[in-house]
Amino acid sequence: MTEPAGATSLASSALKQEELFPIREVSRLTGVNPVTLRAWERRYGLIQPTRTDSGHRLYSQADIDAVRSILAWIERGVSVSKVGSILAKSASNRSVATPVHDEVSSDDWNQWQAQVRQALQGFDEARLQRLYGQIFSCYPLPIVFQEIFMPLWQELLLRQDEVGQRAEWLLLDGLLRARCWQRLQMGAREEASGRVLLAALPGHCRELELLVAALMLSTLETEVSVIGPGIALLDLPLICERMQPQALVLFSNQPPAEDFPRQLARLALGLDCPLMLAGDSSDLAEESLTGSPIACLGSEGRLMQRRMRQFLAGHLDT
Repeated sequence: MTEPAGATSLASSALKQEELFPIREVSRLTGVNPVTLRAWERRYGLIQPTRTDSGHRLYSQADIDAVRSILAWIERGVSVSKVGSILAKSASNRSVATPVHDEVSSDDWNQWQAQVRQALQGFDEARLQRLYGQIFSCYPLPIVFQEIFMPLWQELLLRQDEVGQRAEWLLLDGLLRARCWQRLQMGAREEASGRVLLAALPGHCRELELLVAALMLSTLETEVSVIGPGIALLDLPLICERMQPQALVLFSNQPPAEDFPRQLARLALGLDCPLMLAGDSSDLAEESLTGSPIACLGSEGRLMQRRMRQFLAGHLDT
């Protein structure tokens, strides 16, 4: 099998000097005006651009990714004053759970994203399919989704009001959902010793986010069955009674409401199996659920899978 086009140059780009962007370009790329960018820096310390000798701000790709993460949290209803602590915790979890992959830098992932953007802009589905296969041939599953496809998917989702952006997002979303379902079906094993049920809290995520979580949680020993978004919490005890899973995992990427711990406690009382929480809500609700029987798996792929295994084996202290 021949090496994917562009793979050699991408793999060697870790040594390339990082490109820096002026504030006007960051504003164009993210849709955040320069006044707001400067306020996020001065008031909240959310981004820390470098400065030229003359005092002009220069932003790295990591800074741009941080701006997009800030926008995503604000879109979910989190106040900007609280975003900093959320990003810090998320970064800490990722650094612990996700090792650097074979000397590959984020610059490589950015180049792959640039190729995917070109395919989306040309609505070239065949090229998009080829790129998906090439990326999977180069990186493990957590890198493919968490570092390459999902940040781009989120970026397009936030910019749907711009001309053409919604159509591009729909194309990418459709491809990724189809491929995720395909991988889940291919990964189903008769020899799996147990099954975990994964369901989304109503209105707390999109289908693709739920499917990616299912892939991250799947192991050789444990099959993950997905219940699509829209299932009411009241229906879950009956579904679990009939399916008899080892555990139920609830997935949410929205900030937890004030009564969220009580809702989960009531649900847990009606279940015949253990209850776990995954996604961004898991990171945000972890402190309020300390000491409860509900396990928080986090939002990072490897961390989620490791904690789930520990919990099922009785080794995770909730």
